[in-house]
This record gives sequence, structure tokens and C-alpha cells, in this order.
Amino acid sequence: MRAAHEVGQVRAAEAALLATLPEGTLMRRAAAGLANTCVRVLGRVYGARVALLVGSGDNGGDTLYAGGLLARRGARVDALLLAPERAHPGGLAAARRAGVRVWDAREPARSDLIDLLGRADLVLDGIVGIGGRGALRPPAPELLAHVRDAIVVAVDVPSGVDADTGRVEGAAVRAEVTVTFGTYKPGLLVDPGAGHAGVRHLVDIGLDPHLPDPRLTVLQHADVARLLPEPSAESDKYSRGVLGVVAGSPRYPGAAVLVVGAAVRGGVGAVRCAGPADVLGPVLAAWPETLATTAAPADAGRVQAWVVGPGLDTDPDAEARLTNVLRSQVPVLVDADGLTLLARTKPGTWSAPALLTPHAGEAVRLFAAAGIETTRERIEAERLEHARRLAALHDCVVLLKGTTTVVAAPDGRARINPTGTPWLATAGSGDVLSGLAGALLAAGLDALDAGSVAAYLHGLAARALPGPVTAPDLIRALPTVWADVTGT
Repeated sequence: MRAAHEVGQVRAAEAALLATLPEGTLMRRAAAGLANTCVRVLGRVYGARVALLVGSGDNGGDTLYAGGLLARRGARVDALLLAPERAHPGGLAAARRAGVRVWDAREPARSDLIDLLGRADLVLDGIVGIGGRGALRPPAPELLAHVRDAIVVAVDVPSGVDADTGRVEGAAVRAEVTVTFGTYKPGLLVDPGAGHAGVRHLVDIGLDPHLPDPRLTVLQHADVARLLPEPSAESDKYSRGVLGVVAGSPRYPGAAVLVVGAAVRGGVGAVRCAGPADVLGPVLAAWPETLATTAAPADAGRVQAWVVGPGLDTDPDAEARLTNVLRSQVPVLVDADGLTLLARTKPGTWSAPALLTPHAGEAVRLFAAAGIETTRERIEAERLEHARRLAALHDCVVLLKGTTTVVAAPDGRARINPTGTPWLATAGSGDVLSGLAGALLAAGLDALDAGSVAAYLHGLAARALPGPVTAPDLIRALPTVWADVTGT
């Protein structure tokens, strides 16, 4: 499992570690890891042209020390100082001793600076470190505009990206590679910042013993394999979990078909679908193993979890069915029309443990239900913060869909989903995710795990399919990606 830590936690860990080390040791560790990554990226170091964009402080020091190491291996290295009077003295001295040429970069229109940036094979972004906030300031944007074919490597975090949130407020570095030290930073994992980070490399500098338990994590294959339910020789369909589904309507019967299909392929023992006959007919035609009933959800029979909302419509009958489900004492996943209906109520008016799965527009309505005004654009710019805030507000787990899927718990723990492709932006994809997450809830996973694992498998299913995908394609791919993850 990958872990990420916020800037304050990193600073505290660095201070604790520095107290145990000779002066300069930590920076040299970071610089060595940075230089080694640059060597791998370049392939051939001798004769390569490397440009360093150097700001003030320790981030600039890491960059200068790394530049010196590359120069000693035969690279031609030029250091462009954006604030010469505040350049890291030790790093600058080490770079000069190694033969790095040093330039005052406060006049970015100079032809010699334009030429060396345009001809560089690799550019190191050491402009702003993890403490930076807001857009890049002159002359940094002007200098970056002169970079042509170089590989851009960001030092710790791309300059202009908020390390804690991933927010990008204006001009920012867009790197092919980011080398980060000690632990991942949240802004490297959450869009829009993640889109500026490129390939992320973590350099171990010895921080682990001094870091607290992370509030932000990223699941990997081994974590998902450990969490997925596995039947035993004594299992039956009831012990494996029964999922109740309240989805679909005469206008949108296909939503119920997709939710049930994803649940059937999602490891659950059985699926009960409660709805009108014109919804149950298509469901039974596609998935004849479904336990179908026209009864109200409370009278449908025993279930271990519910999915409610996809294609449900928002009329009084749909609202009554949602209310019926929310009075249960088992976990409830609410999606789509269910979220629209839920936004008409105030937080805390239901008793069931809930997993809400909004996109940004639905999240706006859920915030508005609590009297909080925000916008879709702001949510997408600050995904992690808004997911955590919404989870705390409604005292439930929130799976915020989008370019980066964030799953957040009311206590501030959160997970970032690392899988998926833009092809998931297709009709019915969310219904499949709901059915899969609901199946995992019914199988016994808690809401944070169920949402995280479902998003992971959902994204893998999309990756396993060539080109454009459809929701039925995703359902068909689920057994394959499940087997790939578990090694079965």
C-alpha cells in the first residue's frame, strides 16, 4: 500500500531525522536519489545537456547537489538561478566545484538562456518545493516556455502544484517524471496535480520511523487481493452475502440490469431485486438467478446490504422506496437518482451506515442540503478536501467519482484509486461500479474497503478492454481482473 503524508507531517519527520544525522546528510541522500533517477531517465549521461531551474531553499539545494553529481558523470550542466541571492549556499558551492555553469536567470529573454533551455536533454524543476503555494511567479513561466524537447523532472513536487491538495491555480510545471523524497505527497496522487506529476519515483531518505500513520493511502494488487472475499468449502449463497437492489424504473430499466449484473459478477452469493414488474422483467431476462420481488424493500427478504438509486427516477414512489431502504440497519450504497433524492433531506436524517457515490455535480447538491454553497469546478479542483468534508458532513463514506476517484471516511482517512481510463466516462459505468461495491458491502467489507476495492477493479476492467468500452463490457471483464488480482 502506498502512503502519502501532508507537508506538516513531512516537515516534522525531517526535523526529527535531522536531529540524528550530521549536517547535510539528508540533503545529500535526496540529491543522490534524484541524480540516480535522472541517470536512468537519460540513459546516456556523458555529454548530455542538463539544465537546472533553481529556486531558493532546500528544494533548490537538492537540485544543485544533484546537478553536481550529474556533472561529475560527464553531463554538461547549467544552473539557472531564479533568486541568486537566496540560492542554497552549500548546494551552490558543490555545483560550482563539480563544474556546473551558473547563470542569473532573472532576465529570461536572454538569448544564451533561451538557447541552453531549447537544447537541453533534461530539465530539473527545482523552482519551488513542497511548501509552495499558488501559481508560478516570473520569471519561471517565461523560462519554461523556452524548453523544447527536454525531459522535465520535478524535484519532490512539480512547481505550481499544491503538495497537500493537488490544486493548480495557474502556471505550473508539467513534468514527465517527479522524484519525491521520503513519502508521497497527496498532491502527486490527486488531480489536477497528479496530471502534472508524470511518472512518480519515491526515494527513501530514512523518514519512515518518524512519520505518523498516513491519512491518505493508495491500494495496490496485494492489498486488493487480501481484501477480496473468498468462499470456503462450507460457504453457501447466503453466507457469502445477499445484496438488495432498488434500481431502475419504467424509464430506465437498464440501470437495474447493470447493477444486478455487476453484483452477480462481484462475488456476492445472491442478489434480491425489489421493483416493479417492468423493471424485473429485463433483469430476469439478463440474470435469471436474481431473486426478484415486487414487494417493498423492507418486505423483500433478508439482505446484508442495499444498493439504491441508479435509474430510480425522482418521483414520490422513488422517494418512498429510498426512505424504506434508509430505515434498514444494514449498509446502504446510494447513487445517481438516490443522491438527488437524498439531497432533499438534511444530513443525519437516516440511520443506515451509508456509502455515497456522487460525481462533482451530485456532490454540489449534497453540500447544498447542508446549507453549504460550492461549485462543480471548485470540487474538481480540490477533490480530496471536498470528499473528506462531505464524508464528515454526512457521517458516512463518500466515493467521489471523477478524473481521480477519492474514497473518504468521516474520520479523515482517504484512499486514492490508481486504476481506470478516460473510457470509463460512458453511460452505465457508474451503475456497474455501484453493483460491484454493493456486492462487496454485502460480502462483509466495510464501506471504505468496499468503495476502494470496487473502484480498483472497475478501473482494471476498463484497462483490460481495448478501445472504447461499454458498461456490459465492464461486467464481462470483472471475473478476469478478479482472477488477475488474486492469482487464481
